[in-house]
Amino acid sequence: MAFLDHIRACNTHDLGRFVPLVVAGVRVGWVRRDHLPWLAEWGKVFEVGEDSVWLCPALATPEDRTQAVAEACVGLAERHGAPRLKGEWYRVAAGWNAPVVMNVDRALVSLFGVRAYGIHVNGVVADVPESRQLWIARRAADRAVAPGKLDNMIAGGQPAELGLMENLLKEAAEEADVGPDLARTARPVGAISYCHEDRWGLKPDTMFCFDLSVPVGFAPRNTDGEIEDFRVMEVTEIAALVRDTDAFKFNVNLVLVDFLVRHGYLNPDDEPDYVEIVRGLRQGAADF
Repeated sequence: MAFLDHIRACNTHDLGRFVPLVVAGVRVGWVRRDHLPWLAEWGKVFEVGEDSVWLCPALATPEDRTQAVAEACVGLAERHGAPRLKGEWYRVAAGWNAPVVMNVDRALVSLFGVRAYGIHVNGVVADVPESRQLWIARRAADRAVAPGKLDNMIAGGQPAELGLMENLLKEAAEEADVGPDLARTARPVGAISYCHEDRWGLKPDTMFCFDLSVPVGFAPRNTDGEIEDFRVMEVTEIAALVRDTDAFKFNVNLVLVDFLVRHGYLNPDDEPDYVEIVRGLRQGAADF
């Protein structure tokens, strides 16, 4: 394996299998062609054409659209086995700062191919620069996605109702028992984007990355049952695991590769794929 293999794995998709989802005149997502007959059953919500899907113009407000799409998707779950609602809402817009046209349940993000956002926090042990260390989490065995895989110390999807720092504070408390004073010192270091297909459709994701320096005596403690345990690992060991294995959750590999690039553990003299790696960490930022 190679570092670049993880980037390629996260960006595997065939856009020819999809048609645009248009809301209020703006393309905000993609729907798989074989799901078009499902949506056509809900003519008061979706207008289905050969090359596009539109939300009906009568749904004139974000609130109306949110409610109508959620109700239709309850029916889609009953009739066709589509994902059942989780009660967690993600905003839908043409971009991070674009006007929100509606919210969709987290379970439906890939069904409609809308861009999702999240936060990933590297827990960096302070005062050991000669052998830099990170706190690494192991996901609980009952997680629906990547059970038992290694993960960042703190990570989570971005709910519609919270700002990024509000979400970081919430996830820090739940996942690692990090108090607000320490969590607020997390430093934003960039964003990673990718786009891949899952069993329901297209999943364009953007992960906002942070580095959080934690004291030497600090030990994270999970409070929400999502993490099985934590361990301190040297960056060189992490780099080897990322390069040679699938030990980490698939998208966490990208966050860690970005860390390795930013801190000089990967450099263009020694890494033959360096330019492709740097470019690949942002290739999913294109407006899918």
